Amino acid sequence: MDRREFLKALGAVSVGSGALSGASVWAALSEGKAPGLDLPGHEKGRVLRFADSVLDAVPGSVTANRCQRSAGGPHDFYSEGDYWWPDPNNPDGPYIQRDGMSNPDNFSAHRHAMVRLSRIAAALTAAYWITGEARYAQAAIRHLRVWFLDGDTRMTPHLLYAQAIKGRCTGRGIGIIDTIHLAEVAQSILVLGREKAIPAVELQGLKAWFSEYLTWINTHPYGQDERKAQNNHGTCWVMQASAFARLVGNDQVLGQCRDLFVNKLLPEQVEADGSFPRELRRTKPYCYSLFNLDVMGIAAHILSNPSQDQWVVENAKGGSLKKAMAFHYPFIADRSKWPFKPDVMYFDLFPVRMPALLFGGMALKEQRYIDLWKRLDGDPINDEVIRNFPVRQPVLWIKDL
Repeated sequence: MDRREFLKALGAVSVGSGALSGASVWAALSEGKAPGLDLPGHEKGRVLRFADSVLDAVPGSVTANRCQRSAGGPHDFYSEGDYWWPDPNNPDGPYIQRDGMSNPDNFSAHRHAMVRLSRIAAALTAAYWITGEARYAQAAIRHLRVWFLDGDTRMTPHLLYAQAIKGRCTGRGIGIIDTIHLAEVAQSILVLGREKAIPAVELQGLKAWFSEYLTWINTHPYGQDERKAQNNHGTCWVMQASAFARLVGNDQVLGQCRDLFVNKLLPEQVEADGSFPRELRRTKPYCYSLFNLDVMGIAAHILSNPSQDQWVVENAKGGSLKKAMAFHYPFIADRSKWPFKPDVMYFDLFPVRMPALLFGGMALKEQRYIDLWKRLDGDPINDEVIRNFPVRQPVLWIKDL
């Protein structure tokens, strides 16, 4: 079955029936399920609008901007802790923390550049996947080449200098969360590679970059600390590692991530009712809860297979991702029903079109999740919202099932 035949068949599948869950997609296609969500058709307009607007965009990378406060070199990604501010009692001294309150004066150019890369590469790849027009793939590859391959502009595959704090540290393990936006870049490369739209030598180079970065986040103390985190940071580690491992074919790390999902994420984070207590204790409990749910859903989408469905596995308390979806659904559908304290910032800007609603709706046979996903904003413009929205082109991810 070629790509266009797949798309035609995909449009004939009822996602509400749960037929697209895991390896059953091909069985569902052959069975000719009743019409449901035509995902490529649903997405085509918004994908092409953005893809066409960036078709001739100039590629960028971390080398375009340098912060004098960075302890790294021109090829090293650098960011600063969001919630750290100058001390009014000691303006030239170490920064102090104001949890939940983002400092607009902190250096964010590399983050913005990475988000830009993710948005552009994924949209162009999705446009290629939907239309078959090579110009979109060629444009996406130009951006990938500059960020990962070109010796003058490539980013070094580590995050030694992410989420630095002036006067306190040159980088931190929690900075690894900044690369959640590379997950959809990895997925784009996976699609381009399978479609043979990218030269073999460049595909090998891209996989080598992600393999090196995957090794770094799994072996460096920063990565090990982040992997041990008992909140959304630990979830983001698993999601990223899963996406990168799948791209480079590292089955050992995929197995490690499945084990972490079942034996660490679920026991440490999910209550019996499906809530996330560690996120609820934060100053932005709504945003953090939905973010954690979304990233956990993306990880489950990557890691589930016929032998283990991560959506329904329960911890000792009875908590599961399925229960987390059910717990949060009413508050995603109607934010005014949120029974906890509101976020100190950006509360009115959420929710957005979380891919976990689509992925979970398909896996759990919950049409209401898919219907809600269709109603939400898939193209937010606020930087803080975009930063918490790592998967924007679900057509790339559904295709991979």
